[in-house]
Amino acid sequence: MEDIKNNNGQNLGIAALITAIVTFVLSVIPCVGLIAMIPGIIAIVLASVGLSQAARTNSPKGLMIAGLIIAIIASMISVSQVFIAGKIARNADKWPNEIQNIVRDVQEEIKKDLKDANVSIKIESNGEKIEINTGTKNTDKEQKLEELEGVNTSKDDTLQKKK
Repeated sequence: MEDIKNNNGQNLGIAALITAIVTFVLSVIPCVGLIAMIPGIIAIVLASVGLSQAARTNSPKGLMIAGLIIAIIASMISVSQVFIAGKIARNADKWPNEIQNIVRDVQEEIKKDLKDANVSIKIESNGEKIEINTGTKNTDKEQKLEELEGVNTSKDDTLQKKK
């Protein structure tokens, strides 16, 4: 006589496996993984009920075991994202200050570099050359220009013509 196999719990095993796979896919997506706990719990319940039915009737248990294992792993990944999100949230208040300090440092470095900057432009056309040199330390040139124009600056920064 042949041993007749009963398929009790197989439909629950298939449902548990499909739900567990969906749970796994959701659990590895950042920020969405938190939602994966819900289908993970559903897959674990389906697999557990299917296993209990299969055990009573001596039915195959492969699908239910696979669904249960995948659901447990996916749920653990999902739960780990809760802890990661919590750690990020605890440190989030420090980020704006650090970002402000970094921006301030970059601004100071740029100002320092621009303070010492010199620009030199050379243009050559049809044998004629023009060269323009400038820098941020042009107080000598400004004084010369004022002397040539005949203008003096007084202490209250008003311009007066030389007499």
